Amino acid sequence: RRYSIPVERLQRFNPDVNPQRLLVGQQLLIPLQQERAPSAGPYRYQIRAGDTFAGIARHFGARTQDLINANPGVTPTALRIGQLVNVPLSGAANRPQPTSNNTTASRPPPTGNLPTSARRWPWPLDDYRIVRRFGPDERGTLQPMLLATQAGAQATAVASGDVRFAGSMRQLGQVVIVHHPDNLQSVYALCSELLVEEDTQVARGDALCEVGLNRNGRHDLLFDLRQGGNPIDPRRVLK
Repeated sequence: RRYSIPVERLQRFNPDVNPQRLLVGQQLLIPLQQERAPSAGPYRYQIRAGDTFAGIARHFGARTQDLINANPGVTPTALRIGQLVNVPLSGAANRPQPTSNNTTASRPPPTGNLPTSARRWPWPLDDYRIVRRFGPDERGTLQPMLLATQAGAQATAVASGDVRFAGSMRQLGQVVIVHHPDNLQSVYALCSELLVEEDTQVARGDALCEVGLNRNGRHDLLFDLRQGGNPIDPRRVLK
């Protein structure tokens, strides 16, 4: 509604995003006026700053060579901002999108196999106590894990990655979101002070934020793990 864009059109330009499992700070591609996304394809895409054929192909689940073949008059190494290119449909771009369902958000997350990279990650705190486990509450709403710790404790990155968000969020205090390989994301919230900036890279164990003090006089870290926006029980990944 904010951009006056139909939901179906927005979904077609973001084929790997589950609208029922959006991640705080997750970036979406907002289609422009001249762009088209017919159900049978091909899509018409307008080049943005930093675009490459390989990146466009990855986003829409297409093959780079197919993209090159669909644009015979375009030089892949000399793309111009505002230039229109055709994106042939294949793979993820042609998948049916999930439909809205009021009960979806309360269902348990999938318990399938995780990528091999998501194994034996360290916990985000050296000294902690689990005060709320990951899982649905009494109303069936899925809740992230809550860890209690000591004053002055710093949350650290559970794996190397890119800081996609570092800032304040309503009711969550200072928040850091790190994107990792294999479409994995880790979220660190209820912080009082940020120790990293957006668009920077961090290594496993790097300090991200200082844990804040809650209304009950306890220092809590809200910690969340996701893959492609889908929540994961951290105990499946952390050692």
